[in-house]
Amino acid sequence: MNVLIINGHMLYVGWSTGSLNAHLVDVMSGEFTAQGHTVRHTVIDQGYDPETEVEKHDWADLIILQAPVNWFGAPWTHKKYLDEVFNAGLASQTFMVDDGRSRSDPSLQYGTGGKMQGKKFMISLTWNAPAVAFGNPDQCLYQGKDVDDAFVHIAACYRFCGVETVPSFSCHDVLKAPEIESDIKRLKAHLDTHLGLYAGSLSPAVPA
Repeated sequence: MNVLIINGHMLYVGWSTGSLNAHLVDVMSGEFTAQGHTVRHTVIDQGYDPETEVEKHDWADLIILQAPVNWFGAPWTHKKYLDEVFNAGLASQTFMVDDGRSRSDPSLQYGTGGKMQGKKFMISLTWNAPAVAFGNPDQCLYQGKDVDDAFVHIAACYRFCGVETVPSFSCHDVLKAPEIESDIKRLKAHLDTHLGLYAGSLSPAVPA
């Protein structure tokens, strides 16, 4: 299978070097390569060509965004990337033709005009926020919402184009209480559970 891993980190000199996100990209790349999959990379901070990114997305069976959470979203450079790449994908009709609706058939739903069926998309994130902040209605910030709720705006871009989204992965509390070795083990298990990585395919794993 073909795997595109996008590193969405944005360098903040003296604040965030991106070493953890780069390490997670390396871990995932190594795991996929070891299982016989082909991996390509994009590092947004190093620059990119939108047309080349469209080609990479068209080539990929699985697209993974690895990013830090900056003020409750991916860095603004990732939004710029999405705008430029998805606009290019729309212009070439590689990603989609239209929004899926039809005046002659009002039953057709908004967001069903994509052309990227058969592909999968996953988000992997690094947070200062602890895991307890999510899925708990007693927590004041997200009030019971989970990480996938918080990042639905990015997943929706891919679903709009027909891509299947799989549950996200998060490393939590990476500034105050990092547990990187444990996070790496959880990441590998997540790839296996949701993508069947070690079963030799990119489909959901079959329970034993």
